[in-house]
Amino acid sequence: MSLSMSTVSVPAFVRGLRILSTLLKKGEEHAAQAGIAPDALLGARLAEDMLPLTAQIQRASDTAKFAAQRIGGGEAPRFADDETSFGQLQERIANTIAYLQSVDAAQLDAGAAREVTLKFGSFGADFTGESYLLTFALPNFYFHVVTAYDILRNQGVKIGKLDYLGAFEAPTSA
Repeated sequence: MSLSMSTVSVPAFVRGLRILSTLLKKGEEHAAQAGIAPDALLGARLAEDMLPLTAQIQRASDTAKFAAQRIGGGEAPRFADDETSFGQLQERIANTIAYLQSVDAAQLDAGAAREVTLKFGSFGADFTGESYLLTFALPNFYFHVVTAYDILRNQGVKIGKLDYLGAFEAPTSA
């Protein structure tokens, strides 16, 4: 049995976004219990030249939804990147998951050979849908998920590797 684009993409993105949601809940609880202003935690960064926690969530969301758009066609929702609270970030995650779950699996599967061209500032690259997903979108998505985890951990939130890995579901047989 071979893996399809829809099998490799949407479940991985949804799982990662749910993990981010849980990590944010733990961060919000930590801030409340420790008397830390939510803005301080949401604005925390690992290094001066890195994006803050809010931007890590935004980039993970964008990577997931735009990967589905670029591979499967259609139009992903656009968000203003103006979230300033835990609640707004949770809403963004929920909206991203809802969009991903609405994407037609057949459209994603048909996009394996679709040409995907990226251009961000001085960065530019051409991919097939498959190579884009496997060598750019998924690694970029996980970079932002783990960086959000690292920021929270660095700020004293009591999370560990199992929080990053999330709950495991038993595989279903086809």
